[in-house]
Order: sequence, then C-alpha cells, then structure tokens
Amino acid sequence: MKFIDLKIWEKSHKLTIEIYKLCKKLPNTETFGIISQIQRSSSSIPANIAEGFGRKGKKEFIQFLYQAKGSLTETEYFLILIKDLNYVDNIGIEKLIFEYEILAKMLNSFITQLKAKNV
Repeated sequence: MKFIDLKIWEKSHKLTIEIYKLCKKLPNTETFGIISQIQRSSSSIPANIAEGFGRKGKKEFIQFLYQAKGSLTETEYFLILIKDLNYVDNIGIEKLIFEYEILAKMLNSFITQLKAKNV
C-alpha cells in the first residue's frame, strides 16, 4: 500500500487542487497574503499525510495526521476570510468549507482507527 491509496490523502489532494483553482480568481493584491497562505496550508494537508505514512511507527504517523488537521483548520479559516471579503462566489466557498469539514471527520476517524490498532 502507498500513501496515494489512502482516501484521506486522495480527498485532501483533490481539495488542494480546488484551492489552487480558487486562487486564480482572487485579486493579485493577495498574491503574498491569502493566496500564499491558503496554498501553503492546503498543500500541507496531503503532504503531512504522505510524510507520516512514510515514517516508521504508528505514533509518528498519528503526529503527522494531527499536523494535517491543524493545516486543515487553517485552510478553513482562509476560506472563511475569502468569503467574508466577498472575493468570490459564496456558494463555491461554502461547498469547499463543507468538503473540508468532511475531510476533518475522515481524519478524526482514521486517527481513532490507528490508535485502536495494536500495530
């Protein structure tokens, strides 16, 4: 099994692609602000899942999953900020926020499953 086989990685990767598409719609004045921050935080989610998967132990993997959750929450905040600044269509932002909430539940469930395993 590879990290790309994990549903949490696949969903987070797809959402990161959506964030990059969203950033193309944001004002150029946000290039070094919101755009930079949200791209970094969103891409950190699948990156931490991948890095944790490649570590030796379950404990390390779980720690990287918690880091992914932190990046997920940061990404959600920037989506709320984009929405509140009325930079793009709110319906699209609401959909992305909803998808990140689903991913958060998936991450929580995966962490719980890993903790329960005696591996």
